[in-house]
Amino acid sequence: MGNNHENSAHPKVDVQFRRRKNLEDMKYQIISFSLMIFLTLIAFVAIGYDGISDGFAVITILLLAIVQVIFQLYYFMHMSHKGHELPAMFLYSGLTVGAVTILAFVTIVWI
Repeated sequence: MGNNHENSAHPKVDVQFRRRKNLEDMKYQIISFSLMIFLTLIAFVAIGYDGISDGFAVITILLLAIVQVIFQLYYFMHMSHKGHELPAMFLYSGLTVGAVTILAFVTIVWI
């Protein structure tokens, strides 16, 4: 009558599987965190270096920001795991509505 939430008849197998899975997830989180720090350093260099034009620096920073958002969603918010399809759908729907809204306002201003 305890908190036995095991998936099989062998509790040791489930514990070993969870430990291995958690270790793998932690490895991906550390790698993505390191990559995000590296991308942030690239963004600082793009702004601080005088040899890069302002337009190129802005585009570079926006692309680096998009890559970092993807890392955050998939590795820190666990959107790559099963069972997160509905939150992912809402997130992508909101992203689509936001992108269309920004595109509409930019188009209105340019015309």
